[in-house]
Amino acid sequence: MRKLTLALGVAAALGSASMAAQAADVAVIDWQQALLETQSAQQSMNQLRNQLGNKPQQVQALGQELQQLQQRLQRDGATLSEAERNNLIQQLQTKGGQYQQQRGELEEARANQEQQFLEQARPRLDRAIQQVVQRHQVKVLVDRNSVVYADDALDLTSEVTAAYNAGN
Repeated sequence: MRKLTLALGVAAALGSASMAAQAADVAVIDWQQALLETQSAQQSMNQLRNQLGNKPQQVQALGQELQQLQQRLQRDGATLSEAERNNLIQQLQTKGGQYQQQRGELEEARANQEQQFLEQARPRLDRAIQQVVQRHQVKVLVDRNSVVYADDALDLTSEVTAAYNAGN
């Protein structure tokens, strides 16, 4: 019985050592975060802000104006004359259309800038990932957002960002 217990203990120790070696072969990365924290991404976002100027603030102000008009219609609609109510509804429709159009233009500009940046940055990100994976001898790299749990020691996100910024 004592030999069986000793054999089970040795087997368990070897099994846990083997599992620890396998765990070192796996790492996780949040590639979107790694990319968004790069200096290139920050420059791209600043460039977009400069291109858009004060347009986001104008759209936000128009949205607030829409809310105020809608609140006024709800609050005072029953006491307004037919002409005043129709005028208010017309303003809501006009400004609502302007708001939708301007907001769509902003979203399109952002999406275009992001797509352009991703196309330009993807090869460099792939090289940074490859460099970090080779340094750590990682065999499997998993997207952090697809994992239920991963120890922070397995996360290579910040290291990939640093490699990207260094120009890998």
